[in-house]
Amino acid sequence: MNRTLFTDHKEEHCPYCHGTGYFQLLLGGSETCYQCEGKGQEQPSK
Repeated sequence: MNRTLFTDHKEEHCPYCHGTGYFQLLLGGSETCYQCEGKGQEQPSK
């Protein structure tokens, strides 16, 4: 039997950077997440 759990809560972390606020670049260094502006939290739609 295959069971799937569904939840009604919203994810609070940014779906793009997974809550870290930045991306690791392949050649070294990091870049601030453009979606959450480095906050790591999901931002309301503008």
